[in-house]
Amino acid sequence: ALGIPQIPQEGAESSLRQLLIEAFGWAGRVDHVAMVMGLHPQYLSSFWKTQCLLLRMDGPLPYHKRHYIAIMAAARHQCSYLVGLHMREFLQVGGNPAWLRGLHCAPQKLRNLNEINKLLAHRPWLVTKEHIEALLKPGEDSWSLAELVQALVLLTHYHSLASFVFGCGIKPEEDQDGGNSCWTTSPHSDSSPASEDSMGGSGGKDAMQEVEMLMERMKLLQENQLEEEGVTQEELETRFELEKTESLLVPPSDVLDPSLQSKVRCFVEDPEFGYKDFTRRGEQAPPTFRAQ
Repeated sequence: ALGIPQIPQEGAESSLRQLLIEAFGWAGRVDHVAMVMGLHPQYLSSFWKTQCLLLRMDGPLPYHKRHYIAIMAAARHQCSYLVGLHMREFLQVGGNPAWLRGLHCAPQKLRNLNEINKLLAHRPWLVTKEHIEALLKPGEDSWSLAELVQALVLLTHYHSLASFVFGCGIKPEEDQDGGNSCWTTSPHSDSSPASEDSMGGSGGKDAMQEVEMLMERMKLLQENQLEEEGVTQEELETRFELEKTESLLVPPSDVLDPSLQSKVRCFVEDPEFGYKDFTRRGEQAPPTFRAQ
């Protein structure tokens, strides 16, 4: 088996080429996440080493369970890209296809991660020692401490990676949904992403155009704010908080597409549970722990 991908200390272009070759040899493919991260080779190198350690190297959890935990974590954020990616990986390492029918078909030991998975995904400040004790409690479906540590690292890793996927507009691979563009296309575009090149096609152009338009709008808004008279710092902060709150209510594009989400919902229990602002605005606000 190939070891952890290494990046040579030479020019950035050749380093990236070598790293992608290593990634292809290690995983048999260069997925869209790696292609996007390739814009920052040193970051991609660290990412690949982390992925290799978590998914392929020695550890207390069997390989197929590692991928199933990744599916559970990505499904909490409704990230169909990562769910589809690790469903395929799960089968390649010998996972039971019946488990992919939904979380209800998985072993109870894995299902017991549901509570802490949803807390870590949406309201991590509510996790207590009792959640850990419940999973470590002796019994047929109990977790060892080493297993649980690896499971929690996998959960948090894929919660974060789901945000990266959404933030970069990464689309599913060609063998996941029939399209091979690594960028989401503009909803106003008439071009077909399946007929374009992965990085240089219309999907990438549309994405860049949308970014440029957004930056121009932000610049105009900032200039207008500076021109306004009598705007206090408090008013600016209020506007910022309002924009931030509204942005949290806008779901990612593939959340709105039922066809993309059909394979995700079956891995989620208590789907109504989500983020809730913990900023103190009243006596009923939940307690928060701050470490600075």
